[in-house]
Amino acid sequence: MTSTLTGVIPPVCTPMTPGGEVDAASLVRLVDHLLGGGVDALFVLGSSSEVAYLTDARRRTVLDTVAGHVAGQVPVLAGVIDMTTPRVLEHARAAAAAGASALVATAPFYARTHPAEIRTHFRTIAAEGGLPVYAYDLPVSVHTKLEADLLLELAGEGTLAGVKDSSGDDGGLRRVLMGRTTTGGATSFSVLTGSEVTVDSALWMGADGVVPGLGNVDPHGYVRLYRAAARGDWEAARAEQERLVRLFEMVRVGGSRMGAGSSGLGAFKAALHLRGVIDCPVTAVPQVPLDAEEAGRVGKLLAAAGLL
Repeated sequence: MTSTLTGVIPPVCTPMTPGGEVDAASLVRLVDHLLGGGVDALFVLGSSSEVAYLTDARRRTVLDTVAGHVAGQVPVLAGVIDMTTPRVLEHARAAAAAGASALVATAPFYARTHPAEIRTHFRTIAAEGGLPVYAYDLPVSVHTKLEADLLLELAGEGTLAGVKDSSGDDGGLRRVLMGRTTTGGATSFSVLTGSEVTVDSALWMGADGVVPGLGNVDPHGYVRLYRAAARGDWEAARAEQERLVRLFEMVRVGGSRMGAGSSGLGAFKAALHLRGVIDCPVTAVPQVPLDAEEAGRVGKLLAAAGLL
């Protein structure tokens, strides 16, 4: 990880057995599906990986399976998401031992934190984790927004190698991109959007890449989108983005009878199951599973997108 990270970096889903164990064989097929789609890196143990539901042993299974199978073909970013710095450092040591290329961490959560404590958190991970650190801006889950000034300060001093912006704050994203051009030490700082549906506009603003959960289902589509933007073909990028927006409707099939996470992750896994990539579409307890009718609606969206 000696250069700015760019391109399509899917947050890899974690296939599970009906009993809730990691399905390593399906995980390997999923990795091959993503690599076959032309992705530039992989992000394991993020939100789309159901990291919050995985025991430490299951996290290690995911790390060992993916890093071992990839064997250096592309960088593997490992989520080390936990409530406080000491717990994050334990995950960082496991990620380094498994052969991860970089770490991805949120701000601390559960305990209320101050920006000074967030700075200490990231500086400690960078100093002791042994790998480049990417910030994960995820206020919906950790209840703290990583502001542009803080990110640019940590980037400028070399603490952070990049950010995955899943804040939904396009103005904040733009402030980071604008600030990066005027902060000498932050010029190699990777800015990655976590939005599935505004990738073309983020790339037009100057983002370096995308970390799309829907990229598990259709990596080829996001690679086409990114490559169209890279060559300046914004009409092609827009057309591909709009196709993916229609496909992304799958995350709503669960409606109001389940949480958004259950509906979205259940839809991604149902789609991967229907495409023959994973054996079982189960999500971790206590998430509500999709029923047959909802899975059928996922299948119709896949067919409309040319994926079945």
